[in-house]
Amino acid sequence: MRAATLTLLLAAAALSACASQPYDPLPVSAYQWQQRQERIEREQAERLRRCEAMDKQSERYARECPRAGGAQQ
Repeated sequence: MRAATLTLLLAAAALSACASQPYDPLPVSAYQWQQRQERIEREQAERLRRCEAMDKQSERYARECPRAGGAQQ
């Protein structure tokens, strides 16, 4: 009984983690790819503007902003 309950709880947790991420289908046309790329570039520019205004010593800056000389995760 305990094993079945534990398995059920683990399955529910795994499914809820997957459900929390929105589904974003890949574009199918050149126009959709262009729109997607422009959206990504706008989001990146906004993220960089926010980083410029943040306290460079904060945990949030360390977590969200690109590292000098390295790639952002």
